[in-house]
Amino acid sequence: MLAKIKDFFRSELQGADEGAIEHQKQLACAALLIEVAIVDHEFDADELGALTNILQQKFGISAEECHSLAALAQAECEQATSLYQFTQLVNDNCNQNDKFELVKGMWTIAYADGDLDKYEEYVIRKVSELIYVSHSDFIRAKHAARPADIPRT
Repeated sequence: MLAKIKDFFRSELQGADEGAIEHQKQLACAALLIEVAIVDHEFDADELGALTNILQQKFGISAEECHSLAALAQAECEQATSLYQFTQLVNDNCNQNDKFELVKGMWTIAYADGDLDKYEEYVIRKVSELIYVSHSDFIRAKHAARPADIPRT
């Protein structure tokens, strides 16, 4: 699996010098976003679309690179025993704004299918705590990501 990830980063993404850290950051963020999408056992087209949009906006990568990154991140999620390996990379390589945007992206994916599942909310809350996002920013991200047709909770 690690060989596939390394090959992907060498062939698809630019900047090999600074790239290792950036690539780890991208993979960790993508994996945490995917955790939200798969936790309710329904990774539908709306969630995939939201994931693709978030990754493209956040990292400025093409749709093809985004799909490859998402596939690798999903494989990593399936093999991971905890969220720690991903949250540690986020803590090491992201500033507070990056972390806020990640949590907001997680909420966007959770809301994408029109149904906020309790397990999706649990994962977002857990990740927020592990990456040291304040409760007020956690709530602010939730409100920023919520579609207008979903009532506030």
